[in-house]
Amino acid sequence: MAPTTGNAAETSRRGLLKISESTILTAVDGLDLRGHAKISAVVGIPLRNLQQRREVATFAATAPIAAVTAMLEVLAMAPLERVIAALGEHADTPNFEQLSEAIDTVSRDGATIDDVVAVLTFAIAEEFPAAPHCRRLLDERAELGLPDLPDVVVTSTLLVPKETAPEIKEQRRRRREEEKKRKRGPTSQRPPRPTKIKPSPKVRPTQSETRSVVDESGERRRPMIFTPAELDRFDPEHALVGTVVIAEVPFGATDPSVPEQKSKERPALVVAASADAVLVRPIYSSGASTRNVLRAWRRLGLDHVCYVDDIRVVLNVAPNESLERVGRLTDMEWNAQL
Repeated sequence: MAPTTGNAAETSRRGLLKISESTILTAVDGLDLRGHAKISAVVGIPLRNLQQRREVATFAATAPIAAVTAMLEVLAMAPLERVIAALGEHADTPNFEQLSEAIDTVSRDGATIDDVVAVLTFAIAEEFPAAPHCRRLLDERAELGLPDLPDVVVTSTLLVPKETAPEIKEQRRRRREEEKKRKRGPTSQRPPRPTKIKPSPKVRPTQSETRSVVDESGERRRPMIFTPAELDRFDPEHALVGTVVIAEVPFGATDPSVPEQKSKERPALVVAASADAVLVRPIYSSGASTRNVLRAWRRLGLDHVCYVDDIRVVLNVAPNESLERVGRLTDMEWNAQL
């Protein structure tokens, strides 16, 4: 088995090849990948193919890296939380000895080789600060050695995202912008300008618009899709959009063990706001089929891995009130949650 000197994508694929097929198939069978599930096609289609065809090696070698990483995340979710707990105060930036001891601790407590490989390769894929130590563990421990990738990789058009996808997204964004302008009132009745080279804004920029729309990565923030009812009530360009706040979020259902408790204080990502309310996506400490990992959890100062739910919740609190603000997502971090 070759050392893990390749890039993160290659290591992720080799990690899946190392994990037993039964573990992977059990995990993917537990995912809700039906048409209504809010999962991108680049991830959803390969995972549905894996559910149906049961070809783990083919998936590991040929699926888009986004789908491979998503599968690793599902497998690593529970054991990663145990490793973080074992690291304690060293969880953010452990050294090699601390990480090695934490891995030994969770292994003694029942973590399998599959669990450990999933955690280490997911940490490498996500470029955690401890990624170099994860590579060293994979190289130095014989039982964790990763298999080589096949010399010949057969690509499948069903597993490759369409090259036209960005253009289609841009067309949809333009249509949404045109629809919003029509709803804003008299200014929408003005005839369009004859040139597209240097259009002038029709409304005063908001605070969020005055910030640079391109972060250090060079990635431009993508718009979120809203329902007509949400657009009627909320402004998706409000200055608070993209901010993680601490708020009292109502439960979606009554907990039988504590029926009197109707809500809980938790982090939430603001996606739109109005004068008297904010629209948020709640953030949880456990994963689910409708939740994506919040990649900025360390930078924002949160003490464990967090997951942003796709479900949007209305909080009847004015955005100018004393909402505790944790921090603001960069454009790249925002796009990762769409």
